[in-house]
Amino acid sequence: MEYKAFTNLEVESDWYQSMCSLHSTIFKLKSPDSIKEELYVRPIFLVLIALDNEHVVGYKIGYQDRRTRFYSWLGGVNSEYRGQGIASELMRRQHVWCESQGYDVVRTQTKNKWRSMLILNLRHGFDVVGTYTDEKGEPKIILEKRL
Repeated sequence: MEYKAFTNLEVESDWYQSMCSLHSTIFKLKSPDSIKEELYVRPIFLVLIALDNEHVVGYKIGYQDRRTRFYSWLGGVNSEYRGQGIASELMRRQHVWCESQGYDVVRTQTKNKWRSMLILNLRHGFDVVGTYTDEKGEPKIILEKRL
């Protein structure tokens, strides 16, 4: 498995297109344009990908949302590659990068239906710091980890 990190967006690149395709498959989306739209307004962001034979099989995307806080926004692993520690390795690499950039906290949000992500976050030192109900009426869980 090869891991790569990007702090700029190359929307025409093979890796970006492959990542967006994986994202659409995991989250059943028609268009992954929200990734590009969100990151274009963020001056500081990090995209991590896991590659198997140049094919993106996992990704983790986040951005600075406050001076000392990084928001871990999106991530996923191809269903055929789950259980191999890819999500954990992407998270570990994200947190190492965040520390090197001077962030004190990583924040994320998840839903109960994404239970494996909730458990992964808890196993990696996140604490539940709140909940809220989103615009679709679904409860969301807010988690933070101090670095």
